[in-house]
Formats: sequence, structure tokens, C-alpha cells
Amino acid sequence: MKFDKNFLSGKIGSMRQAAYIRRSILDDGKGRGMRIIDVNNGSGLSFTIYPDRGMDIGEANFKGCCLVWLPAEPAVSASYDPEGINWLRSWGGGMLTSCGLTNVGGPCECNGESHGLHGRLSHIPATEVNTCASWDENGNYTLTVTGKVVQSRVFGENLTLTRKISCTAGVNTVTIEDSVENTGYNETPFMLLYHMNFGWPLVNENSFLSAPDHTVTPQGEVAAAGLNEWEKMQLPTAGFAEQVFYHDLPADENGMSQISLINPDGKIKLTVACRKAELPNLVQWKQMGKGEYVLGLEPANCLPENQNNNREKGTLKTIAPGEIVNHKVTVSLENID
Repeated sequence: MKFDKNFLSGKIGSMRQAAYIRRSILDDGKGRGMRIIDVNNGSGLSFTIYPDRGMDIGEANFKGCCLVWLPAEPAVSASYDPEGINWLRSWGGGMLTSCGLTNVGGPCECNGESHGLHGRLSHIPATEVNTCASWDENGNYTLTVTGKVVQSRVFGENLTLTRKISCTAGVNTVTIEDSVENTGYNETPFMLLYHMNFGWPLVNENSFLSAPDHTVTPQGEVAAAGLNEWEKMQLPTAGFAEQVFYHDLPADENGMSQISLINPDGKIKLTVACRKAELPNLVQWKQMGKGEYVLGLEPANCLPENQNNNREKGTLKTIAPGEIVNHKVTVSLENID
């Protein structure tokens, strides 16, 4: 598809024939009342943003192929239960679930405060949500959604995440740009993981991961047993025990690290890339169970082992009052021979 303003002139009545952003509200079930934003780039890439779930991304498709794994109830309104692992009752899977901002990993107790699984971020509704579809100065038709997510507590953290999700008509890449600011007056633990959940039919028994040479470290004995086949997928398997691997990917000349998921049957290649300086860890979650058949590729500034364990290992980052940290993550799609 050619997206050139002069070429399209006279052929369409509205750019929505070619690419669009559409805002709506869900009207049924646990998602009733949720704001959603559908983005379609006109060349086969479409995805849905959930402003009421931390500006996360749910469904995503590429040329008719579903890219992501979705649970039984993928759209659940923001109703966070911080106790234990109850996060799992309202987790929507999808292209992006944001984990943080003060805990990533299992539940823990820190200084008298309870931190549930993967933190509060994905259950906080965004404010100042804006959309824009327009031609830029380079002649590209850009589709942009922005919003702010504030995680705060009296006598606790005060963190603001400003998120920009964008793509260009005719270019099959989703770009996520985050700016996290400590708007409080105390240094605060800062943990952020981009939980990207890919599923069937993109993930099948012939799919595999590809990346430049790098170090892969298993998390625990179960993952260690599968270390020699970390890159290989398999058929859904009853009773499969999840495996987690930590990837220390090299940065390219632009400071980006990347890993690709390749499906030779569908001739699709999906690449996740991030800025290595701010997101040094790529976590792979390999869950090949029946119904829970999903591959997680998760750029992170920490390990998914909760705040206490990161502190003990020296991997816990903090953010100072007034400090701003910027992150960039991209997901790119292409057809392969």
C-alpha cells in the first residue's frame, strides 16, 4: 500500500479509508465502561489500546494473523487487588501489559507495604488521553496516542508515566515511548517491565526465536533443564512448567538490542527491540501449556523477582526527586520468504 498524499488525492473521501484511530467504550461483561482505542495502519497492522489499563495494548493483528495470547477474559476494567497473586484474575495478556512501577515479579512486603504480583501500573486508568492522525513534515501519515498514568500514595511514591504509542501508515512497526518522572520528594524504587505476550497462530510448534550471539541465563532448575532449547517452541503440552530465561542482548550501533520470533509456516517475523542503556534485561517467558500457550518477550530495567530480591542482588534501580527516565520499545512485523 502506497501512502503518499498526492497519490491518494482524489481517490478517497477520508483518510479513514486508508488508516485510522477509533475511540469507543466497551458495553458488556467485566470490561463494561472501559475506554478502548483501535489503531489500524492500513497495511495490515492493527491493535487496541486500553487507556483504563495503564495505556496497555490488548489485541493485535497482522494481515489477518492474531499476534497475541489472550486469557478467558481479556478485557477487564481497572479493579486492582494488590494481595498475593490476584493480579492474575484481571490480567489481560495482549501485546503489552506494563508491570511496575515499584514491584515486578512475585508479591512481597517492603517497609510495611504489601506489593502484589507485578505491581499496580497496569490497573491505573490514564488521564490526558489524546489521539492524533495527521501528515507530518516528512510526508508520513502518523497515528499517535498519548496518555499519563500516575502511581502515587500518601507518604509513598509519586511517579508519573507519560506514554506515547505511535505507528506510521504503511510501516508495520509499533513504537512505545515512555517518560517516567519522580514528581515526589523522596528517592523511590523504580521497576518497569514490558510484558509482551505472543500466542497462536504466530506461536506454534515450528516457531523459533533468533537473536545475535549473547548470554542466556535460566531462572531456576526448571528453566535450566530447558536451556538447550530456549529458542524452540512446541505443541501445547498439559502440565507444562513455565520456563523463564534472562537474555543479555548486545546493543547495535543505535544502542538498540533486539530479538525476533519467526514463524516459517505463516512466513511472519516479529522483532522486539529496546534501548539497551535503560532496559538492559530481556526476559523470556516460555509457557507452552494447554490454553496458556504463550511466549513472553519482556524488556525490563530489573529482574522479575520482586523488589526485595532485586535489592539483595543489586539490580534494583531508584529514581530521584525530579528525575526523568525515558524508555523506547518497538515491535516490528514483516513477511519473510
